[in-house]
Amino acid sequence: MTDETTRRGFLRAGLAGGAALAAAGTAAAAPDPLITEIQPWASEFGDPVDAAPYGLPSRHEAHVVRRNVEWLTESPVSSINFTPIHALEGTITPQGCAFERHHSGAIDLSKGDYRLMINGLVETPLVFTFEDLMRFPRAITTAFCECAANGGMEWGGAQLEGCQFTQGMIHNMEYTGVMLRDLLAEAGVQPEGKWIYVEGADASSNGRSIPLEKALDDVMVAFFANGEALRKEHGYPVRLVVPGWEGNMWIKWLRRIGVYDQAVESREETSKYTDLMKDGRARKWTWVMDAKSVITSPSPQAPIRHGAGPLVITGLAWSGRGRIARVDVSLDGGVNWQTARISGDAKSKALTRFHLDHVWDGSDMLIMSRAIDETGYVQPTKDQLRAIRGVNNVYHNNAIQTWWIKSDGEVENVEVA
Repeated sequence: MTDETTRRGFLRAGLAGGAALAAAGTAAAAPDPLITEIQPWASEFGDPVDAAPYGLPSRHEAHVVRRNVEWLTESPVSSINFTPIHALEGTITPQGCAFERHHSGAIDLSKGDYRLMINGLVETPLVFTFEDLMRFPRAITTAFCECAANGGMEWGGAQLEGCQFTQGMIHNMEYTGVMLRDLLAEAGVQPEGKWIYVEGADASSNGRSIPLEKALDDVMVAFFANGEALRKEHGYPVRLVVPGWEGNMWIKWLRRIGVYDQAVESREETSKYTDLMKDGRARKWTWVMDAKSVITSPSPQAPIRHGAGPLVITGLAWSGRGRIARVDVSLDGGVNWQTARISGDAKSKALTRFHLDHVWDGSDMLIMSRAIDETGYVQPTKDQLRAIRGVNNVYHNNAIQTWWIKSDGEVENVEVA
């Protein structure tokens, strides 16, 4: 398999593809009723401006939805569904498509009933209403939120058919809120305060410890995402945003921030969300999500339908340590690599979109992507991860993902370790 994507080569092949398209157009030169006849949408009124006051996706996109894996957990109220990343473009995830993870279901909490308490090692314990929070200086940040278990079912080998199900526990939004450091400054952290413990208002009492250094850096108390109020399933009316760190620390329905001299070491940070190593021991405090990427199209839920010719290969890359510096793509199972084009801005700790313009000759391919972030970290292979962590882990699988493109355009999840 050779690199055919030089600009001149692509244009040459594109012209050839264009000729094929022109031939197809000639073959369809017989009257096309979609062109020659007046269609219903051109002969009658459409919906009035207020038909859907909050707006809805086109009904022709009804297949683009979050989906779960029914056998994954015992109960859907303590489960997860997956972002349809194979069907989205750009980098921002619509809230309506962004994956959900609940420990005891999404609760219905109004702004009027909302309270946020700060206590512990502070000069003045405080309680904020929602309106109180809205009076603090606003900040905006774009960040990805990734479940620590994203790709967790792939440790033992290729398992699920779908980019959505293998890598879809991730979303990327533009958040608006107040910086946590401003709220902590209002309460006054005592010198002994080294950690905060954040917990939600839902029945699970999900809580996580965060070092004070991170809390004072880029953590946000957010109430808008992508320009609209948070959706119920994403923590309405207030959630925590912890850029670059695993999703279970982004506490939804945030109700309390305690300041302590040490970590609380709750259930979710000791018996859960720790990484089982090859020797049977578990490591904890693995908060940062390392650099990773995945090709979203073509992929098992986005096969190639147009046959040989120009092909757009696209995907997403991200790193919890900063910006994505480069993404490499291989078409032959990792033997040869070529650099993909970064499309748009590569923001720190946010999803980055990449594209590779290729001319497909219709033969089988093993496609994969490899992210490199600004620290020089290179996304590892599965063998490299397993050499250290074995195969019984669940969390922090950022290994390279492989899709097998077949000659008929169908795509299968496979493993080239």
